[in-house]
Amino acid sequence: MGDWFQTIVDVEATSEEAEALAADVRAWLVASGVAAPERTPCVLDAELGHPPGPRAAEVVDVSGWSPDWPGSWSGGLSVLTGRTVFDAGQGDPTAVACPHCSASVVLVDDCFQLLDAAWAPFREVVHGWAEGRDVVLACPSCARPVAPAAWRWEDDYFAFGHLGFTFWNWPPLLPGFVADLTARLRGHRVVLLDGKL
Repeated sequence: MGDWFQTIVDVEATSEEAEALAADVRAWLVASGVAAPERTPCVLDAELGHPPGPRAAEVVDVSGWSPDWPGSWSGGLSVLTGRTVFDAGQGDPTAVACPHCSASVVLVDDCFQLLDAAWAPFREVVHGWAEGRDVVLACPSCARPVAPAAWRWEDDYFAFGHLGFTFWNWPPLLPGFVADLTARLRGHRVVLLDGKL
C-alpha cells in the first residue's frame, strides 16, 4: 500500500534564511491548529515531526478519505532545512523544461526507461546539488544557463531547496492553504511534490 506524502518546497530560500522561515511557518501552523505543538515519531523522513492538529482537516480535501481522519496514526508534518534534493519517491522523472523558453527535454522512451544521453546532464544536476555543488546547465534549446532550482520538472518530480514541509499520509492539501503557506515564505516560488514510498 505504501506511504504517501506531499512536500511544499521553497526553491528560493537561501541557506541563511531557511531556519528563520521554517520557524515562522512552524509557529503559524501550530498557532492555527493545523499542526500539533508536540513532536512525536510520526514522520518517515526525520526523527520527530508534528502530528496533525485539531484544525488539520480544514486545509485538506477529505473527500474519499476515512471520516475519522487523521485517526490514531496517520502521519505528520516534518520541516526539513538544509540543502536537499526533494523528490516524488517512486518512478523516474519523465521530462524537464527550461524556465526561460519552456522547451522540454524528454528523459524517457515510450516504455518509460530513462534515455541515458538525455538524462546524463540532469543526473549531474541532481547529484551535484546533493553533494553541495551547483551544476548550471545551458538549455539545449535557447542556450541560456539554468541554475539547478530553476528547472521545471514534469509532474514536479524534483525540487532543489533548503526548506521543505512534508505532510505524511495527509489528504490532498487545498490550494488556498498552499497559497497561505507560500505567503508566509515571503512569496517565494514553491514546488508542491506529491509522492509515494
